[in-house]
Amino acid sequence: MKRSKNYEEALKLLDKTKTYDAKEAMDLVTKTSKAKFDETVELHVRLGVDGRNADQQVRGVVVLPEGTGKSVKVLVIAKGDKAEEAKKAGADIVGDDEIIAKIMSGNWLDFDVCITTPDMMGALGRCARILGPKGLMPNPKSGTVTMDVTKAIKDVKAGKVEYRLDKQNIVHVRIGKVSFGADRLYNNLSTVMDAIIKAKPAAAKGTYIKSAYVATTMGPSLKINYSDNK
Repeated sequence: MKRSKNYEEALKLLDKTKTYDAKEAMDLVTKTSKAKFDETVELHVRLGVDGRNADQQVRGVVVLPEGTGKSVKVLVIAKGDKAEEAKKAGADIVGDDEIIAKIMSGNWLDFDVCITTPDMMGALGRCARILGPKGLMPNPKSGTVTMDVTKAIKDVKAGKVEYRLDKQNIVHVRIGKVSFGADRLYNNLSTVMDAIIKAKPAAAKGTYIKSAYVATTMGPSLKINYSDNK
């Protein structure tokens, strides 16, 4: 696979055989970013679990202390007082049945996060086949099905991210932007890793953190030294 000139230049600054200290890795991530835009920094963690078993699932949410660096458009599905509360709390779009119909009829998905109250889940459930594959379906475990819509909105706007296993037992999480600098990225990285470690299933045996890598949108990945024994 042919790589871009910027990618090849960034690669020269790295030792692909080395496992980097997390703080050093964050410094290198900022130095190797060669794109003309503010790249997103992502964390990829392979876990020693088998996600096919319900008792070895790893999933949760965490609020990044430094935020995500991304402006998040929040949709709230609610009625009455909760709809008014959502508007006051800063939701970008608020509605109920008409919004659900809009999603159903035209696959309208002009939002990043959907929050709803429990009483609307029955109606919103009809959109599961559309929202589910996009990761937009509200879920109690992620805090997006709740009566406390104010807190849910503020958490999302502040930098709440969800982490969960994919089919290869890898967790992928964005931890900020290159412009954050090494220290802020490290704060977010540590927060996410601590959350993943605390979420270790009781049924997991052997090494839990198999490997961890960080990478920018367009750059090469760096292996970092981060175990659940820290």
